[in-house]
Amino acid sequence: MQIELNGAPHAVADNENVQGLIVSLDLVGKSLAVAINREIVPRQQWVERALRPNDRVDIVRAIGGG
Repeated sequence: MQIELNGAPHAVADNENVQGLIVSLDLVGKSLAVAINREIVPRQQWVERALRPNDRVDIVRAIGGG
């Protein structure tokens, strides 16, 4: 199935959820925010939130600096 990930086409497995996407992108344990179709998805909902065809997924990583 196709989704849009940070503005680019991205293929994921059918019935993939947000947590599975995070695992496949090797982002487990990172400080992240995830939005789907411009709505923030709380971390506690990542397992239950299924991705749907053409969802617009934005993943933002917090990066410290100074």
